[in-house]
Amino acid sequence: MGHENVTEFILLGLFSDEDAKIACFVLFLLCYIAILSGNLLILLTIRGSRLSEQPMYFFLSYLSFMDVCFTSTVAPKLITDLLAQRKTISYNSCMAQMFYAHFFGATEIFILVAMAYDRYAAICRPLHYMVIMSRQVCYTLVVASIIGAFIHSILHVLIIVELPFCGPNRIDHYFCDVFPLLKLAFMDTSLLVIAIIATTGVMSILTFVALVISYIIFLSTLKTHSSQGRRKALSTCGSHITVVFMFFLPLIFTYVPMADSVSNDKVFALFYTMIAPMFNPLIYTLRNTDMKNAMRKVWCWHKRSEGK
Repeated sequence: MGHENVTEFILLGLFSDEDAKIACFVLFLLCYIAILSGNLLILLTIRGSRLSEQPMYFFLSYLSFMDVCFTSTVAPKLITDLLAQRKTISYNSCMAQMFYAHFFGATEIFILVAMAYDRYAAICRPLHYMVIMSRQVCYTLVVASIIGAFIHSILHVLIIVELPFCGPNRIDHYFCDVFPLLKLAFMDTSLLVIAIIATTGVMSILTFVALVISYIIFLSTLKTHSSQGRRKALSTCGSHITVVFMFFLPLIFTYVPMADSVSNDKVFALFYTMIAPMFNPLIYTLRNTDMKNAMRKVWCWHKRSEGK
């Protein structure tokens, strides 16, 4: 089986309107620069300060790193294709792009779950917190996230690699994803579509519901805390919940199709490939005094040491 005679695919991109392409090129390029600089700023601040000793920031630094990797599998091609005449991608690059997008995206989901577990330990089990969230536990959770994501992605690739692609090679999307590729396969893929919705879609929904419920439970236990502790926990959980909503809702809409609508898929995909990663750094820093203080220390110290 495999790809009999399709060696490359043509990506149709976001839209066909020529006039809007230059504007979008500038817009997405700025978004991509903002994503890289914002997330790297968080990453370097956490790594360069005492914050990395705290589990929450340990996970946040990995989340920022995954944001950078995830967006970098999609954004550069999306941006350059806006100006390119022929928007082609080779078969192997297409498979690689699909693998990495799923790999980094799924790792991010699992890290968000780890962060919820960390908040549970901090809010509901404060006395045992350092034991529950020891450095070893943190590393284990990150490694488990990576292994889980790898299994998820490799399964998707193994499904697609087995499909025969014989004629049509125009992908109605701006990156290689499972559903647009299934549409091109020279066979009936309806069972595969159902299987993927059942795995990825259900996994996304269950994770999302579990995360939301767990944060509601944390917030309901705050009644027993002091007002200052309550404010801090509310602020932290608030930013986590915002990120969870921004990432999961578009994902669920993509993987649980309400109707046969790929055009909407592209818009939803923009949310979790470009928009959510751009807002993550803002959400985590603007409402977080520890992070702001650490930034001041790390970056002001750099300036001082350069000035000497």
